[in-house]
Amino acid sequence: MPCSEKRARLLLSRGRAVVHLMAPFTIRLKDRKDGTLQPVHVKIDPGSKQTGLGLVFESRQDLKVLWLAVLHHRSHQISEQLTARRAMRRRRRNQLWHRPARLDNRTRKADWLPPSLQHRVDTTLAWVKKLSKLVPVSDIGLERVKFDMQKMLNGDISGVEYQQGTLFGFEVKEYLLDKHNHTCAYCGGVSGDNRLEVEHVHPRSKGGSNSVKNLVMACRTCNEAKSNILLADWKRMLGRSKLDKARAVGIEKTLKGKWVGLKDAAAVNATRNALLSQILFFAKDEKSVCTGTGAMTKFNRKQQGMPKHHTLDAVCVGEVNHPIVNWQQPVLDIQCTGRGSYQRTRLDKYGFPRGYLMRQKAVYGFQTGDQVKAIVPSGKKQGNYTGRVAVRASGSFNIQTSDGLVQGISHKHCTLIQRGSGYGFNLTTIAIINGGSEKQAA
Repeated sequence: MPCSEKRARLLLSRGRAVVHLMAPFTIRLKDRKDGTLQPVHVKIDPGSKQTGLGLVFESRQDLKVLWLAVLHHRSHQISEQLTARRAMRRRRRNQLWHRPARLDNRTRKADWLPPSLQHRVDTTLAWVKKLSKLVPVSDIGLERVKFDMQKMLNGDISGVEYQQGTLFGFEVKEYLLDKHNHTCAYCGGVSGDNRLEVEHVHPRSKGGSNSVKNLVMACRTCNEAKSNILLADWKRMLGRSKLDKARAVGIEKTLKGKWVGLKDAAAVNATRNALLSQILFFAKDEKSVCTGTGAMTKFNRKQQGMPKHHTLDAVCVGEVNHPIVNWQQPVLDIQCTGRGSYQRTRLDKYGFPRGYLMRQKAVYGFQTGDQVKAIVPSGKKQGNYTGRVAVRASGSFNIQTSDGLVQGISHKHCTLIQRGSGYGFNLTTIAIINGGSEKQAA
């Protein structure tokens, strides 16, 4: 079980233990083969952008928190990369040579999820497996929450209204034309352009959805002028002409009626069953997997007097029958970074090559993503640096530390701490301010 820092230092200095992992920091005893294992519970609070993880040990008197972490997903990056790749391929196919689109030969599995959603399931399950190798996990607790998205938009909805959405009796463009009186939502017809088009308020390239709540009618002049700029940024760029003044009024009206995005709620709803089935398959015993609702988690957290935080929500998942202790400890921030890219050619915005990466990923024994410690004895970069390294062919590396990015560190000063695993790590703490929570660097 986790021991005190003093005992860990003594075990390491006397040669009775070795460092197994730096993040999460784990030591392994060398002189003990037998012993009694104390069962540990893994608690998970799944989210759209972040997932809370916790390890707890339940005794007769209390529920002791052993380890806390927050897993940051990279789902938005995946969506952007796939969109960019699709646009580049389409342009090359249509402009350089002609090939008809192939759609009939594409099949999907019954349990298929989009890559950005599958990433959430895969990374969460990967950390459950990783923790199961480090500690004797007896059971897994999972918060299985479901959002009523129509209720979130309209609190008074009931009965047959669930089957009669915003577009009931309309088509999308017909609904938008009727909503905006057949005029541009931005300029109100001042531009004189009669070509009306469906326009995304929050651009698709920046995470906007195709929901009718995110669509307006705009003339082609305003649509091309706005491009993929956010409304607030576009408003600051406007001048003092009659057209720009009309656009400023239209933008203000659109911002006032801005709807609450449901992308995160939809992501949690789409992955809740897939994550549970994967964990059940891994555990191989349904009795060792327990689930809890969001209301139960909130009740437990308030009963324990704990602030709102992803990892503390994870600790409070399921039934909590004892006081929770030792939760005021550092939290490990885990950032999903990936292991690199198979694509060794960098492209410009038109999809044509603009540069090439190294064919080998290792430079002087280091790879991008490795955790290193650099001791620079002299010069402008004198000091000690610990963090994630980004290698370059010249041997002059960049190191991402908790204080920021340090560039131009020679490989001669670097010492490997831990091989890259596709994750970046940073230690933070939970600060309690007026009953709330705030992250601070530890």
